[in-house]
Amino acid sequence: MHSKHVTAVSAPLHACGHTGPGGNAAVLSEAVLDALPSPTVLLDPDGRVLLTNAAWAAAVETVDDDRMDGGVGVDYFAMARRACGKAVGRRIVDSLRALSRGERAGVAMDYSLEHPAGTHWYHLQASRLNQAGHVVVTHTDVTDRVQAERTSAWRARHDDLTELPNRAGLHELIDAALQRPERLPITVLFLDVDGFKDVNDSLGHEAGDDLLRQLAARLAGRTRSEDTVGRLGGDEFVVLCHDCDTAGAEALAQRFQSIFDEPFHLGGRTARLTASIGVATAWSGDPSGTRSTDLLRDADLAMYAAKRAGRSRMRVFSPELRDAVQQKVLVAGELREAIETGQLVLHYQPIVHLPSGQVDGVEALVRWQHPERGLLPPGEFIAVAEEYELIGLLTRWVLGAATRQAAEWAELGLPLLVGVNVSASTVATGMLVDDVAGALAASGLPPDRLIIELTETTVAEDPERAAAQFAVLRTSGVEVAIDDFGSGFSSLGQLVNIPAGVLKIDRSLVSGAVNGRSQAAAAIAAVVALAEACGMRALAEGVETAEQLALTATLGCTFAQGYYIARPMPADELRSWLRERAATGNRDSDRRASLAVRLSSTGH
Repeated sequence: MHSKHVTAVSAPLHACGHTGPGGNAAVLSEAVLDALPSPTVLLDPDGRVLLTNAAWAAAVETVDDDRMDGGVGVDYFAMARRACGKAVGRRIVDSLRALSRGERAGVAMDYSLEHPAGTHWYHLQASRLNQAGHVVVTHTDVTDRVQAERTSAWRARHDDLTELPNRAGLHELIDAALQRPERLPITVLFLDVDGFKDVNDSLGHEAGDDLLRQLAARLAGRTRSEDTVGRLGGDEFVVLCHDCDTAGAEALAQRFQSIFDEPFHLGGRTARLTASIGVATAWSGDPSGTRSTDLLRDADLAMYAAKRAGRSRMRVFSPELRDAVQQKVLVAGELREAIETGQLVLHYQPIVHLPSGQVDGVEALVRWQHPERGLLPPGEFIAVAEEYELIGLLTRWVLGAATRQAAEWAELGLPLLVGVNVSASTVATGMLVDDVAGALAASGLPPDRLIIELTETTVAEDPERAAAQFAVLRTSGVEVAIDDFGSGFSSLGQLVNIPAGVLKIDRSLVSGAVNGRSQAAAAIAAVVALAEACGMRALAEGVETAEQLALTATLGCTFAQGYYIARPMPADELRSWLRERAATGNRDSDRRASLAVRLSSTGH
């Protein structure tokens, strides 16, 4: 017989001996088969074993039961069905019969076989030898390969730290649940740990990892047997709930939040945390074709709504949340275009030096001249710029426009200081000093004509990074102001260590100060004293009445700004306003208002 060699793969399909038809041809065939390292048999068209090799005989001996009787003359097809089970055995037999008839070019498949030591996997490969339909079949043990592949597949779908299903595994499980034909509610709970970053920052990443493992165990302990806990990454966990409607999910969310009642013990330290949870529900068998990405996105949106509501909350997804996100995406795209095409403008609000009554500075406030919605205040787009990483681009534009305008005013005989607000993310990137230097160099404005303003809460987020950049700015001649002081409750220790020259008192304190007798007035006096102790001057924001203007002067504020003095206005209107103010003597009226309050406060 003409023998064609094929690499073998799977398990022993037995033979107890390896003798065959007489003659030299048979001896030669036996020698060829014995040279093959994998268990190999030669079959006739009916599946009868004609020849076997030594590897086959050795393999058959490892399976000590009635399934394996693989000697010469044995019905291989019957043995395959008996050893591998009806379904797999039928597939093997049908494939080999088709090969023998010449209907296939070859056969290759994997199958498993139970051994006393456990399951083994084999790769079966077969070729047709001649027109008579004889077939040679080899079986190679690939157990190590299959186990390695399964381990790799498991790792690809599970989180190394917690051994829970990871993002890929969760998507597979959720999609499988949604594709079930019966119509059942499928709910996802999206859980994010409030304050996890603080644990990492204060106790280290090893403690953070320990916390995540403990949390994974607690979640799994509170989950129904039919549900699945997974970890998306970081401190984000997902619970997939089968046959669970929104009401049931809300009850589960409360159960999960209760696991935070007990503190986490982390290497001799304890941490008390909370969680924000978003809930989203879909239905399996839904013809609209909801996907795992849709359900997870909706639950994620609900979770962020819970965080915005104050943390340690639970929120159920509603279409309005998705609409809001889509609107923000639209605004972000339009804002990028607005920055690039010159739709942004600056308005300037005058700042009065109270001892002299003179306007010696302005605060630059960005506006968006939207082609359809008209002039938009910063509240309409600053948060979107922060969220979609446009704030750096926006800040650089404002710095450039404000410094150019201030330089132009100086050439016209109006040497006004100009203040520019910058955000926490600008400080966090460490680019503040470079951005300011670039704007000053391009405009030619002297550094001492620029004031950089950051809110109290911005400074409190990372006081060390803020202080380092402030120090460089002040060394270069740029002044620094802390904005909205009194709204963020930063510590006195942080304030003392921040190199700033101006402390801007939040408008909430100014608006509450009436007749010098309120608690707000006392708070303003305390802030002024604090500013003086730290070598800073105080500026009152949000001055809207003559009484507030006079009172802030009485309480020791050096500067003031607000609608009573002037609203923010375009650059060309500001010049007209300054000329009008000088002509009408508003400076004297401001002084008279201040004097009136001083007299009333002393009883005259």
